Amino acid sequence: MSLSPAAICVLLLAGSNVFMTFAWYGHLRTLADRPWYVAVIASWGIAFFEYVLMVPANRIGFQSLSLPQLKIVQEVITLSVFVPFSMLVMKQPFKLDFVWAGFCLLGAVYFTFRA
Repeated sequence: MSLSPAAICVLLLAGSNVFMTFAWYGHLRTLADRPWYVAVIASWGIAFFEYVLMVPANRIGFQSLSLPQLKIVQEVITLSVFVPFSMLVMKQPFKLDFVWAGFCLLGAVYFTFRA
């Protein structure tokens, strides 16, 4: 089974976003009692793996997607990763605003991908 460049891009971006979300926000829960520079160093270490996935994802995705399409795909994936992260890891309550934000992104997808 051979995946399209767009599908490979989405999979790599999904993995990249998991690392990105932990690098950006995970320290708020796990390193809150440490100095900020410890969180910076830890976040940089995590962000390395984000970039290891994100750079190839963007290069592969750019073979079949325009730059605006690539960015909108990234934003949809970001919200899809962030909502479960905020609820499961950060113990934030679900908000209906997440649904409305998702609908706004669907609109962005429509306008970006329409012929």
